Formats: sequence, C-alpha cells, structure tokens
Amino acid sequence: MWWFMVWYILTMPSKNVLKVDAPDSYYHVYARGAGKQPIFLDYEDFMFFLELLRRYLSPEAVVNSVGTPYEKLGESVELLAYCLMGNHFHLLLFQRQVGGMQRLMRGVMTSYSRYFNRVYGRSGPLFESRYKASRVSNETYLQHISRYIHLNPKDWRLYPYSSMQYYLTGNQPDWLQTSPMLELFDSREQYAEFVADYEAAQRELDSLKHELADT
Repeated sequence: MWWFMVWYILTMPSKNVLKVDAPDSYYHVYARGAGKQPIFLDYEDFMFFLELLRRYLSPEAVVNSVGTPYEKLGESVELLAYCLMGNHFHLLLFQRQVGGMQRLMRGVMTSYSRYFNRVYGRSGPLFESRYKASRVSNETYLQHISRYIHLNPKDWRLYPYSSMQYYLTGNQPDWLQTSPMLELFDSREQYAEFVADYEAAQRELDSLKHELADT
C-alpha cells in the first residue's frame, strides 16, 4: 500500500485546484513561488507567515496597529498541520463552513505577498498561481497526507517551520489543532513511528528509481 501512496502523492496532478468547496471537509492546500522562486528568505519571513495564520485562526481576537480586529476564521476553518519550505508551503485544513478556507487563504496570501514585496523591494505576483486544494476523501488518505506534509524537510524531526514539533512534544499554539490527527493513533510516539516508517519507504522508492535509471 505504501508504494501506491508514494506514487500517488509524487505524481499528484496540478489539476487539483479547488473545484468543490464543501463543508465539514479536509483539504490539502499547497502553493509555491512564481517560477519556483523562494517565498521565504530568512527567519522573519517564516515568522510573519505563521503570525498571519495566528491572526486569522486564534480563538482570541487579534487587532492591528490601530486597534481594529482582524477577521476571526477559527470557527469556520481549522489548521491541522503545516510545513513552510523555501519556495512553497503545505497546509492541512478542516473546513467547517463553506468559504472559510477561501477567506483564510486570500487573507494570508495577499498579506504575505504585500509584506514580501515591501521588504525586498519587488513588485508583481509572489505566488505561481492561486493556491491548490485537494479534498481528502477518507481517513487513510488523511493520515498519509499529514505525514507527507511533515516529511517535506529532510530533518523533519527538528525542522522549526513545521507543525511536526508540536505533534512530537505537545504545547501547540491555540491556532493549531493537532488532536483530530493524533486521535487516530494510540500516542504521539505511534504517530512519530508512522511518519518514520514512510520515510524508510521513500528511501526504498528512491533506491528503486535509481536502479531503474541505470538499466
């Protein structure tokens, strides 16, 4: 089964742009920089993006510099997992109400693009296109998507810009919901083993691909 999931995820078609905006549904959301250019260049960039997630998803009201509260979206969409890489990001969302995911992604991506262009003196689109969202249809696929997201960095156990740290240790921020995923496992340790098992499967697949390339 693992080899099929590896193949499916690695060959996930780009046509998975959101077409069905459904309530009470899980979505794997993905976006990358235009022309695969970096969208995170230093620590402050990663932190600003995470602050945007907190801005919209925190149960407590977050206000701007003049005291105006930002839109609270935590009741309509939840963040279960994330990983921010140099030129792309992955999110695992649970949308309770139709439109919640779209409002979140519009707010985060627009605000981050403005920030990035201002800080680095650039103009024009930062992201390749509108985000892509693939609806997760069953529990098994949900589990595989979560560990695919967490395995993006090679040092996935220690990577600071991923939700894996909270899956391993707890103490997650109030805008990140780890319990829906962890409740599918007996313990945090079992989830970590589940992720590590997939890492081994990926190495085996890479080895097979190398052998095939040499024939």
